[in-house]
Amino acid sequence: MHMKKFFSLLMLAISGFSVATAQQSQTETAAKTRVHQIVFQLTTDDTLAHKALMKQLNNITSVSPGTKIDVICHGPGLSMLMTKKTVVHDKLKDIQSRKSVRFYACEFSLKERHVSKEEIIPESGYVEAGIIAIVERQEQGWTYIKSGF
Repeated sequence: MHMKKFFSLLMLAISGFSVATAQQSQTETAAKTRVHQIVFQLTTDDTLAHKALMKQLNNITSVSPGTKIDVICHGPGLSMLMTKKTVVHDKLKDIQSRKSVRFYACEFSLKERHVSKEEIIPESGYVEAGIIAIVERQEQGWTYIKSGF
């Protein structure tokens, strides 16, 4: 009689393990196929932070190529998008060529810093207000990441 209970419990445990393993596999598959949406905020003119951001973007797009990424640059962060100040223009062009990464300059910051659109790299788009653009994306479910050190 004890042997029957033992085998019944053993079979129940094995089937439970199989179900748990199948669920874990489905969860991992869903995570790999899910399209992520990330908005980065860049507010620093630190060129080391700009280089680190390019590395992060490269890593993300290598592991999860469908991830949608918007980088919003405002305040001192505009320097990453300025033709005469950027040290990452070639890397930025390469990353943006993957089509899922977009870079934006804040128009309020342009005015405040007396920077014309002609001074911004051609790969950049524009948002009227950087903070509002970030908030709107967060309200749409995008993940927010503050870039820099």
